[in-house]
Amino acid sequence: MLSPLWQRRLTHKDGARILVTRLVTEYGREHWRSYLLAFVLMAVAAGCTAASAYLIGEVVNSAYVKRDINGIFILGAVTVVLFTAKGIATYGHAVLLSKIGNRIVAENQRRMFAKLLSESLGFFSDRHSSEFIARLSTGAASATAVLNLLITAVGRDLLSLIGLVTVMVIQDPLMSLVGLVIMPPALIFLRKLVRRVKGIAYGQFIGGTRILETLQETLQGIRTVKAFTLEDTMRKRFDESVATVERESNTMARVANRASPLMESLGGIAISLAFVYGGYRIIATNTAPGEFFSFITAFLLAYEPAKRLARFNIDLHSGLVGVRILYELIDAPPSEPSDQGRPPLKLDNARVEFANVRFSYRPGEPVLRDLSFVAQPGQMTALVGPSGGGKSTILSLILRLHETEAGTVLIDGQDIAGVTRDSLRRQIGYVGQDVFLFRGSVRENIAFGKSDATESEIVAAAKAAYAHDFILTFPNGYDTPVGEHGLQLSGGQRQRISVARALIKNAPIILLDEATASLDSESEQQVQGALEHLCHNRTTIAIAHRLHTVAHADRILVVEDGVIVESGRHEELLREGRRYASFYRLQLQSQEARAPVAAAE
Repeated sequence: MLSPLWQRRLTHKDGARILVTRLVTEYGREHWRSYLLAFVLMAVAAGCTAASAYLIGEVVNSAYVKRDINGIFILGAVTVVLFTAKGIATYGHAVLLSKIGNRIVAENQRRMFAKLLSESLGFFSDRHSSEFIARLSTGAASATAVLNLLITAVGRDLLSLIGLVTVMVIQDPLMSLVGLVIMPPALIFLRKLVRRVKGIAYGQFIGGTRILETLQETLQGIRTVKAFTLEDTMRKRFDESVATVERESNTMARVANRASPLMESLGGIAISLAFVYGGYRIIATNTAPGEFFSFITAFLLAYEPAKRLARFNIDLHSGLVGVRILYELIDAPPSEPSDQGRPPLKLDNARVEFANVRFSYRPGEPVLRDLSFVAQPGQMTALVGPSGGGKSTILSLILRLHETEAGTVLIDGQDIAGVTRDSLRRQIGYVGQDVFLFRGSVRENIAFGKSDATESEIVAAAKAAYAHDFILTFPNGYDTPVGEHGLQLSGGQRQRISVARALIKNAPIILLDEATASLDSESEQQVQGALEHLCHNRTTIAIAHRLHTVAHADRILVVEDGVIVESGRHEELLREGRRYASFYRLQLQSQEARAPVAAAE
């Protein structure tokens, strides 16, 4: 799933440093004021923690050595102030970091989504959509998690540790050296865990993607799952993915927490030595007990931030896996690069011409071979022929969903490769066989053809598409939800909604890709009437397997193996008796063979 470049970065010894530097440069520079304020508040909290540890010694000495009740009251009041200040500072930096983090997550989600929108169809053809869902959720949040880890490690843990160690040194410099006993073995052990954590974290991401993939496919194909009794198969696939993630998570739990027994043991040794040494000083040398209590308090308070700093490298590399996932997508060169510097398409008659166009999806397997034809303004040009001949590819090239390898596609003499895609696609209305309706109401789906459409325009488009009457039969009329992918509507209803969406766009060029192929005869007749409204006085290029739907076309092109083998009107092609006539006779024979069966039923 990762590119070779990012595979190298994943294992590169300086990979973590490169990523951290980039994160700090990109986001730290933008939000530095908020981070600085959060850092100051953390410093206040750390200072209050250190001061409270120091005050413990003063309280003990005032009570047991000096017997000063007024001093105890004053120290009690100072303690209240310190803990109140610490609470306010902790609240402030927590809220600030959350706000910064939420803003960064939102920024990354926008960046990733915008990046996906800039990609061509070829980019998505060999990837599963669940991968992008996983990248969007994991990658966007990881940058925030790593930045918060960095700021809290320095601002909260390191400053607290520095303050508490300072108290320890002030109270007893010699005993402070005991704390250093635990550092060398802990650092050596933790260093060995980092490499394993990176691989496990990436394995968790892959497993999570597989879970999403199976879930998404099952829900979207639930009819097929039920019809083919695939419940056990999908359940087994899902269970395997879940088991993989569970296994990786258990491994992560073991590896990430493997340092805890060592850290606790070393911490116990250090505290024990401090107890013995401090008790000896009080008993043998009559040292005031306040210093000992203050030292022990500071030592115990310093233990938790010291443990978090010791784990810092493990947590950092775990979070950086998500950052790599984020940057891998964002940094990849767009497969559909921006063309905003090019001039817009300017239409006059909407004449479409293919001039010696060649195209292939895979090297050495040409789909179009020096194909040339003209679709005249205001007329319907029909593309017919066997499946795989290149008909749908022609429409994709007009929309610039793919780019030609050779030759040119011209509209009113302008090479569409030299104009902006946005201006090109705004001039084209498209209706396909597989209608895609978006989540929302009927009204919203029609209005997707024109963002500023008025209510009267929406209704007029629905009437022209023969959709108005069935829309009014719904309980909520135009406000009726269509469901996911429009599954609340029948196939004919979805198709007429898509025609209304194309009608309201009022584009001068219409592309029809098997627009009635999946409909029954009654629905086809209704949609055919809607399509006649849509195509009236517009340059129309239509693909059809049912030849009777394009018998009225101004020109019919027979496309086979990427070239045009015949062209003409319906009657002319029948008289010539070649490929078109052969296709037509085969369809008539198929219809006649089905007719007696239908009558018997």
